[in-house]
This record gives sequence, structure tokens and C-alpha cells, in this order.
Amino acid sequence: MNQFFDEKRLSEHLLIPRRTLQRWRATGDGPAFIRAGERRILYRAEAVDEWAKAREHPHRAAEMVAQKNAAA
Repeated sequence: MNQFFDEKRLSEHLLIPRRTLQRWRATGDGPAFIRAGERRILYRAEAVDEWAKAREHPHRAAEMVAQKNAAA
């Protein structure tokens, strides 16, 4: 069964402001989200994990290589 975060719980989980999540939804930088209602946003825990894993790097050099490859 899927587990979900609402915006408040995800901001607490990631230790970031809710406004950052709102900005990421507008720019497409954050995890995939579900609009469950006009004002209800949910995030699947699995999607959050996938999003975080895609941004995981063993060291700064690996991060820089990934950024360079993404820009190419």
C-alpha cells in the first residue's frame, strides 16, 4: 500500500520550508506530486525516495560530473 506525505509532513521530513516545496512544484525541481483536491497536495513516499536517490552523490566531484552530464 502506498504511503503519502502531505506538504507539511514532507517539509518536516526533508527539513526544508513549505515554500521551497511550493517553488519546486512550480519549477519541476522537487519530487513528483499528486493534486488530490483543489488545495490538497500529496507526495508518494516512494516518489520522494526516488527523487532523493537521484540526487545522492558519494562526493562533490561526482556531483559536478552529474551536473555537467545533465547540462550536455
